[in-house]
Amino acid sequence: MRNFSIAAVFAIFVTPALAQVTAPDSLSQVIEANQPKMVKIYGAGGVRGLESYQSGFLISEAGHLLTAWSYVLDTDYITAVLDDGRKFEAKLVGADPRLEVAVLKIEATELPYFDLAASVPAEGGSRVLAFSNLFGVATGDEPASVQHGIIAVKTRLDARRGTFETPYHGSVYVLDAMTNNPGAAGGALTNQHGELLAMLGKELRNAQNNIWLNYALPIDELRGSVDAILAGKFRPGDDKPAIKPDEAIDLASLGVVLVPDVLERTPPYVDTVRSGSPGQQAGIRPDDLIVFVGENLVHSCKGFREELARIERDLPLRLVLMRGQDLIETVIKPNAPAAAESAATEPETTSEPESK
Repeated sequence: MRNFSIAAVFAIFVTPALAQVTAPDSLSQVIEANQPKMVKIYGAGGVRGLESYQSGFLISEAGHLLTAWSYVLDTDYITAVLDDGRKFEAKLVGADPRLEVAVLKIEATELPYFDLAASVPAEGGSRVLAFSNLFGVATGDEPASVQHGIIAVKTRLDARRGTFETPYHGSVYVLDAMTNNPGAAGGALTNQHGELLAMLGKELRNAQNNIWLNYALPIDELRGSVDAILAGKFRPGDDKPAIKPDEAIDLASLGVVLVPDVLERTPPYVDTVRSGSPGQQAGIRPDDLIVFVGENLVHSCKGFREELARIERDLPLRLVLMRGQDLIETVIKPNAPAAAESAATEPETTSEPESK
């Protein structure tokens, strides 16, 4: 449990009504203009203390919205609630777990939205507004919570989530507002004029001093990936090779067994890992979700097998796994002797994430 001072708790929520009392009309107008662009997202969670909600914001009038890639989206039924209280089923268009972003789509038109092409940069000392549904306060037509703060510094991210290093090491805005709270991930960060600056990040700690980080990912860092998702690619440059190898990797050679493939898009969860196999040496565990094969995002057991069919059997296989809330990168060497390669291929962090 984190400790908050009375003043900090009071400062967390700045609704339009409060803004009219404590700030010039222009600030309240900015908040009022951006509230309809915010989305409350509900999905997986509710077990082992995992919240089933997070934030997002509209990026097209056709119903596309940007949010944080997380376990909340690991379900076939994602609900998006707009500012006016309307509820929609949201479909995952694509995601880039290395940037921890995802694009969803709802069936609605003529919606107010943030234009990513019109986003602006910012520097340390800039005043900002953070829009999000932190703590799940808003459930229907209630406004998103708004925090007023300052960008402390723009720097490269060096942090961890639990015992795992974050997969993203690009530029971030470090904030003095306490945005590092449940439900805030995927929210929008704007300047005091309402111009979009960044997307609020997930909960992290500084890897050097173990202090919780309040940060946001600049839109300039995300735009290329979002454009690729909207264009039908999950990552830039993920075109599939036309020629299949003479001898491809298969699951048996890795010692990995997936869950039964009973649905059209059964997620590629690991069921079992054979003892002493290349998969076990690489640190793969039961219940891990396979997210990436090389640079390519996979959504199903079938898609994972199709990716393996394009890779030579004797080449190292780079995977990105989701274990709980954490992303883990590992490399499998299919032909590596068990005793010789065990220490070299096992990830540095294989323990369970620590609880807060």
